[in-house]
Amino acid sequence: MLIHVPQLLTLDKINECRKILEVAPWVDGKTTAGHQSAELKNNLQLPPDCEESLFLGQTISQALKSNPTAFSASLPKTILPPMFNCYQNSGHFGNHIDNAIRHHSLTNTYMRTDVSCTVFLTNPDEYEGGELIIEDTYGTHSVKLPAGDAILYPSTSLHQVTPVTRGARISSFFWIQSFIQSDAQRRMMFELDQSIQSLTQQLGNNHDDVVKLTGLYHNLLRQWSDM
Repeated sequence: MLIHVPQLLTLDKINECRKILEVAPWVDGKTTAGHQSAELKNNLQLPPDCEESLFLGQTISQALKSNPTAFSASLPKTILPPMFNCYQNSGHFGNHIDNAIRHHSLTNTYMRTDVSCTVFLTNPDEYEGGELIIEDTYGTHSVKLPAGDAILYPSTSLHQVTPVTRGARISSFFWIQSFIQSDAQRRMMFELDQSIQSLTQQLGNNHDDVVKLTGLYHNLLRQWSDM
């Protein structure tokens, strides 16, 4: 399930992020990659434990938790602190699938990666190339979104970032362990939640059908959730 989340970050937050990132301590992205990824990766990245990365990561994590669409689509149990990368001068990241298990440095625990998220911090007209290409059971999708928008997709997906031939593509990326591991079940829960929200606007919170569907949603969540 690919979900486009428009304006996850407000314009003020985007400008704040970009101002901080202009003077941040960027390093070669290979220093934070695994053995296989390092061979495919050609970009710059912020050290995950630097002050700028931690501060901006909190901003983005809070934005995701506060956004109804993003929260409903991911049902986040654990959010890995967001990281930041920059692609320029033909920088790219070849086809790969994200690691299934990642270390959460702030809690010194490990988490399963169910949902991957990219938040774009530069607009499409600021660079050429740099499309996020995602392959899933429904085909191949090319993603290049306005600054502040986010894309959520299953971490099981094969994906890549094409070479940036002009300008710079700056984004945040991170992973979520969902309360529901199955992408198919998350999709059904998301569609059910969207229907409930639509019916609530039409009929009100106390309508019998809204109450019944809300009960169904929470009973399915009890049955499928990974606690």
